[in-house]
Amino acid sequence: MVQLLFGTAGIPFSTQPPTTTDGIKRIASLGLGCMELEFVRGVYLNDDDARLVAETATEYGVRLSAHAPYFINFNAHELKKLRASQGILLKTARIASLCGAGNLVFHAGFYLGDTPQDTYRTITKYLSEVLAQLNEEDIGINLRPEVSGKASQFGTIAELIGLCSELDGLAPCIDFAHWHARTGGFNSYTEFVSVLEQIRDELGQASLYDMHIHISGIAYGVKGEQKHLILKESDLRYVELLQALKDYDVSGSVICESPNLEEDALVLQRSYLALP
Repeated sequence: MVQLLFGTAGIPFSTQPPTTTDGIKRIASLGLGCMELEFVRGVYLNDDDARLVAETATEYGVRLSAHAPYFINFNAHELKKLRASQGILLKTARIASLCGAGNLVFHAGFYLGDTPQDTYRTITKYLSEVLAQLNEEDIGINLRPEVSGKASQFGTIAELIGLCSELDGLAPCIDFAHWHARTGGFNSYTEFVSVLEQIRDELGQASLYDMHIHISGIAYGVKGEQKHLILKESDLRYVELLQALKDYDVSGSVICESPNLEEDALVLQRSYLALP
């Protein structure tokens, strides 16, 4: 069984010089195990750079994933924007795959006044076309729609499990901080376990052995997520979360999105390793 690795969303702040390949080396020197390439404002690597990233990750034993640009919306009301979203996700998947990333995280879309049911149908339609194209190109990256932190965004746990049950090539990215912010709850061992059991019961036991997880501190209000915080400034009961992950033999990657990146990634890793 693959172990649970900890790492950062983007290169560690202490990386010098601040390049992607040096970020991978810094992850390894810190004793962390994974890193998420942040393409959230656009793809910044060409094919040759991506291949060098893959070689570096292999050399230093760092597991890579990637995050697609924020400006994707598979529930846009204009066909032009829908096609643009497909193109953005495809472009990012191609580069991320060249980088050696096994998972590509993305935000699926916004409700924009539509019902959750109509939004689900639209997202399913246009996302299925992206998956078909990736399959045709033999690009084996897993697409990971992310749990969203705001009520205006598509991305409840039930919605994502539904998508992943219906479409091959999808698996959820479970952002526990987002889910806590969106619901105002899900901040206890019992509630964390309930999420893991929901995933296990609907996607199979093997889904717990290949999870992609985001954790950070988080500030939130009545509409959900406001901003990320460092763990010690947040009410997220991350030790209870880590205990649930351990008790359910969860494997995969835990990506820290706290504003202090590697500091909280190391807090999470040390806390996890110290669990009974």
